Formats: sequence, structure tokens, C-alpha cells
Amino acid sequence: MIPHAEALAGHARPDTDTEITATVLDNIAGFLRNQGMPVRATILAERALTARERALGSDHPDTLTSRNNLGLAHQEAGDSAKAISLHEQTLTDRERVLGPDHPDTLISRNNLATAYQTIEDIEKPISLHEQTLAQLERVLGPDHPDTLKSRGNLALAYQHAGDFSKAIQLHEQTLADRERVLGPDDPDTLTSRNNLATAYHDAEDWQHALPLLEQTLADRERVLGPDHPRTLASRNNLAIGYQHAGDPSKAVPLHEQSLADRERVLGPDHPDTLFSRNALADAYQDAGDSTKAISLHETTLNNWERVFGPDHPDTLKSRNSLAIAYMSTGDIAKAILLFQRTLADVERVLGPDHLGALTTRSNLAAAYHEAGDRTHAIPLLEQTLTDGERILGRYHPLTAKARKRLASLEAGDEPPGPNPPHQSDR
Repeated sequence: MIPHAEALAGHARPDTDTEITATVLDNIAGFLRNQGMPVRATILAERALTARERALGSDHPDTLTSRNNLGLAHQEAGDSAKAISLHEQTLTDRERVLGPDHPDTLISRNNLATAYQTIEDIEKPISLHEQTLAQLERVLGPDHPDTLKSRGNLALAYQHAGDFSKAIQLHEQTLADRERVLGPDDPDTLTSRNNLATAYHDAEDWQHALPLLEQTLADRERVLGPDHPRTLASRNNLAIGYQHAGDPSKAVPLHEQSLADRERVLGPDHPDTLFSRNALADAYQDAGDSTKAISLHETTLNNWERVFGPDHPDTLKSRNSLAIAYMSTGDIAKAILLFQRTLADVERVLGPDHLGALTTRSNLAAAYHEAGDRTHAIPLLEQTLTDGERILGRYHPLTAKARKRLASLEAGDEPPGPNPPHQSDR
């Protein structure tokens, strides 16, 4: 079906598209997004939007839906600027045409908040999610499923901003409410349990994180089945939890299983599969098997570049991971060159204030430190600390690590090692 639709779109003139054609194109674009092929989805979604604007007008609800869907496709394809522009336009139009309390308007506000998070804007997502939650509580009530979902999104925004205390409190409230309203085995309840576990993980509270991750995986296997994408995500998250808690004997086999399952279920080029390949390489590295780690990182980077292009944010993260792997084997010269290239690309594509830029800058400083080059290391760390305090706040984990690393360098201590690439594969 998909090849036929893409062939039709390639041969038929856009000015012959009908409303029915637009609906088919929009639906297939959504399917391609769900299958991890957002670049292909943007082509069909753009065509669907053009057809609906011509057939129905720019303010028709279906046209606004197409614009929203095109924004989601660009966001998943890594083009945050286009995504934000489309989501801002859709939100403005939906507020004007449908009203500020219409469900579609609230969806647009949520989507815009999520898009802002991709460029590491800390304040706007929290403000938008707070506004959406307040409206949903007023219009639908505190126990409506959409309200509970909105509360979970606000918790994730706090978590993304490094405010783990507020995030955990909201996740706990959302989980308790969903257990009461939806039941303990509802898929959304399991999502809340997963999100609470990842918040504890990010706060490095292994005593709470690991049991919740284990419970969520068991529940999803029982309720959703072992091959459901959310079950695969839970298996991946538990493997990362074991890894970061310092248990490679549990982490590596679970990462290997997670990768094999995702390759079989989702395909070798699905973004989640590529994330699993990256995570397994990191686990090999933590377990001391640098040869396997570098080989897998190089393969994964080639996959990201081939499937999503050299400038996709996740391609840049993968390049950062490979540089870390080179650094761990003592190949500092190769690591520095790759960190320099990655930093230039991140600053060009995402901007100098993006969290990825701060992370890579800090890692480049760590590589210089490892090489004994204090002349380059200290200014980079000072810049990272200043920017971290300005953009993320004094207590964000990256800011705190930059402060600790700078103090270590100035004291002449051993370098504490690089930051892992910032990822949110959850």
C-alpha cells in the first residue's frame, strides 16, 4: 500500500489531489511516523496539507490537523525549527477557530511544548504544560484521562529540566490517580510507573528506580505482550538502569536481548533499534570491552547518517558517543578531533545554547584535560559552567558536573571522564 501511495504522489500532479487523496496521504504519513520513517512521512504530510488548504481552506479543522501532523513529522525527523513554526501556527489558528478550550487546541499546546523541549528550551515547555493542565482540570476535571496525561507531561518537562524533586512528586501523583481511576494494569498506568522509574533513574536513586523498572517490565510483558513497543522500551530502560547502577553482568545480556527483539519486531533501521544499538555499545564500553564498543558505535553512527542524515540530532549524539569510546581507549587525539567536529555541527544545527552543545563542549574539555592540555580545557569548562547556570540553572546535573570537573582540573586531580550523550529514549 505504502509504495503504491508514494508512487502515486510521485507521478500525479499535486493540483489534481482531492480531499480523499489528502486523507489517504495523511494517514499513510502517520503510519510511516509510527514505523520510524519520519523523513518519508514529511513528504506525504506536506502534500496532504497543500491539498487540504486548496480544497477546504486554511482554517478547516482537517487542514489544521494536517498542519499539526506535518509539525510532528518534522519534529521526529530532527527539524525542530520547522516543527516549532508549524506547531506555533497551528496553535494560534486553533485558538482562533476552535477556541482555547477545544481538545484539539489543547493537543496543539502540548505538541508545541514538546517541540520546545527538543531545542532544550527549559521554561517554555513547563509554562505551556502548566497552562494546558490548568485548562484540562477546569474543563474536564482532575480525573479525566486527558488531564492525567497532561499532568504526566508536566512531570516529564520538570524531569527534562533537571528538577527531579518536582518531577517525582508529579509522577507519583499521576501514578496514584491512574491506578485509582484506570486500574493498575491500564497501559497508561504502566506508562506512569515507567516514567516515575526513569525520574528516579535520572536522580540516581537506584533503590527506587530498579524495582520500579523491573515491575514495569514484568507488567508490560504480562499485559501488552513481550513484543509490544512499550515492552521493548521497558526492557531497554531496565538494561540502562542496571548499566548506570554499575551492574554490567545484568546490563549487557539485557541490552543484547533488547537489540535483538527490536531488530526482529521494528526492523534494523527503526530509531528505537538504533538507540538500542547505541546503548549496547555504551554497555560494552562500561564493561571494559572497548573493541566491541567502538565497532558497534561506528556501525551505529553509519546507520544514523544513512537513515536520518549527518545533521539529525540523534546522529550528532551518536557521533558524541563514538568520541567518548575513543577517549576511553586512550585514543585522545581521535576523540578530540571528533568532539571538535561534533561541537561545530551541534552549534550550527541546534545552536550554541542547546544541551547537546553544552554536553559536547564539556566532553571536549574532558578530552583536553585527559591530554594534559589545561590551556584549552579550562576556558571550555568555564564557558560550559557559565552557560549551564544561565540556561539550565545552577542545580541542573550538567551544570553541577561542569562545576565539579572545573574544580577537579584546577586542583590538578585526575579527570572525572566525559558526560554520556543526552538521550530521552523512553
